[in-house]
Amino acid sequence: MFDIKKAIKDNISKEQVKAFLKETVETVVIVLVLVILIRSLVGEPRWIPSSSMESTLQIGDNLIIEKVSYRFSEPQRGDIMVFYPPHHELVPSLWGKFTRMIGFFSKDEAYIKRLIGLPGDEIKVVPHEGVYINGTLLEEPYRKEVFMGLCAPNVLCGPYAIPDGTYYMMGDNRNDSTDSRYWGTLPEDRIVGKACFRFWPLLRIGPIKRPEYKLKNK
Repeated sequence: MFDIKKAIKDNISKEQVKAFLKETVETVVIVLVLVILIRSLVGEPRWIPSSSMESTLQIGDNLIIEKVSYRFSEPQRGDIMVFYPPHHELVPSLWGKFTRMIGFFSKDEAYIKRLIGLPGDEIKVVPHEGVYINGTLLEEPYRKEVFMGLCAPNVLCGPYAIPDGTYYMMGDNRNDSTDSRYWGTLPEDRIVGKACFRFWPLLRIGPIKRPEYKLKNK
């Protein structure tokens, strides 16, 4: 015998399942689009894999890298920046560009260093002393130690005039950092963004501030 109540119930159940699945798919798509937009245009999380920025940043620190400010202003001396170093050839495919844009799944290794020299500066790194900008010694309270190495032919110690559109980057841990001394200045089109906030570990959570410098030209 045909059961009208059962037929109606089954039909309603199927419609409910279809509606639920449709809503779930739409929600997932919207979330993915929002995540892609936020990571590519606003900011993304990064973690510190090496000791090159000690004592400012420790291995395992988790940071927010914001991508907005450099669209409206130039990088400033003292900014801690994430970038793709110029001596690394980037994956040229569309997938490579997309993964770099969102900072996820990328096979290209990103670095994090501090901006020390601006375009037009004359920079000179003096072992056992420090960094001179336009003839003036740079005060660097964040630095773990001075550079104790040698200014060999393959080390860009200067004096060197930084070309337009490029930046001289250094790690705060000067004796354990592969930076502009070894691969030259950083083109601005390699910049990902600026470190602005540390959200882990909880005991050191807080904003990452740029130091104030007092320099005089020659």
